[in-house]
Amino acid sequence: MVFTLTRNWEATFACAIAGLFAMAMLFDALERRTASPRAPMLSPAKSVSSLDEIDALLQALPHPCFIAHRGRIEYCNEAALALLGRHIIGQDVRLALRHPAAIDLLTGPKTLDAPARVEIVGLGTAEQSWELDIQPLRDDRLLVFLFDQSGRQATERMRVDFVANASHELRTPLAGILGFVETLRDPVAGADAATRERFLTIMEGEARRMQRLVDDLMSLSRIEADKYRAPEQPVALLPLVEEVVAVFRQSQNKRAQDIVVDVSNTVPAIRADRAQMSQLLHNLVSNALKYGAPGTPVTLSARALDDDMIEVAVADQGDGITAEHLPRLTERFYRIDSSRSRAMGGTGLGLAIVKHIVQRHGGVLNFDSSVGVGTTVRVELPQFRKGGGSEAEMIPAGMPGDVTKA
Repeated sequence: MVFTLTRNWEATFACAIAGLFAMAMLFDALERRTASPRAPMLSPAKSVSSLDEIDALLQALPHPCFIAHRGRIEYCNEAALALLGRHIIGQDVRLALRHPAAIDLLTGPKTLDAPARVEIVGLGTAEQSWELDIQPLRDDRLLVFLFDQSGRQATERMRVDFVANASHELRTPLAGILGFVETLRDPVAGADAATRERFLTIMEGEARRMQRLVDDLMSLSRIEADKYRAPEQPVALLPLVEEVVAVFRQSQNKRAQDIVVDVSNTVPAIRADRAQMSQLLHNLVSNALKYGAPGTPVTLSARALDDDMIEVAVADQGDGITAEHLPRLTERFYRIDSSRSRAMGGTGLGLAIVKHIVQRHGGVLNFDSSVGVGTTVRVELPQFRKGGGSEAEMIPAGMPGDVTKA
């Protein structure tokens, strides 16, 4: 009811806790017969109903929770039974929790008269971390909540790793540039034209590498900022593919002529952000050109699938990728061969950007690779339909990609 009115989980949870406290105090009063003399005596049926309501409220809470009384567990919800074991009802809390700090709070000689909190590890799986919150009730009863902190800690580890990796990626070219600047300031080494030109060329390459890294970081930030805003544009694939391929062929990439386009103008339009789809195709084709064998084709194809999805695939004929690396390809800064990737100008963020673009578009990303044969990256994207309904009229395949949905 509260969530229906407020659409706020925090308010709903707070009301649930308040209700649980009220029911627990009513239960205490009934059990000890300490209710006010002015209050009418509840019938046995009413008492059973109250106990049922306490149990129903506990079961409604999404997190594991239980009520402990003098070191024993009186009530617990299904989530707590699944986590701690179905044997814990009526048993000593030491059988459920084997964390010394938590046991001291729940069974210690001093009555807990203020809320307490403790971090515990080892419940569920060895990697899971939990926050145990204890709220004192009346008559030495304690309401205990268990909040899984594994996701938050994993996110924090990812943030720390990301900062460390980004710092390392920037520090390496910066160190090189500073070293070359110091050399060029030397009256002897700096006066030699050939040495100066060679060092300046290297410095320019390192600076451009840092620029690419910063650009990729900014792209990731923009994509993540838009991840909850679904794209609305119809994008025709053939014009977009031709535009991306033209950029490669106008560049200084020696392998640009190896790109083969296999996209028909009859392929239906996709529902997409055109700029992000251009970046996705650019990243996939760039990777295929880098790691495909020289002189072999890099094929960019598209086809309609049976479930109103459009598959875009980029295939190379290179060394391929072993199975153990495939699940980690989209991790930020993950590289199969770090030295080779850096030598080719890679930032380690290209496939991470692709993954986030695909997620925002509600698509699917797959990798097929055979060692010694090559790698194919397949992206499934939703087909665009007017009005978004399954029976709505489809946008013609040749419609310009920058036309907004009617």
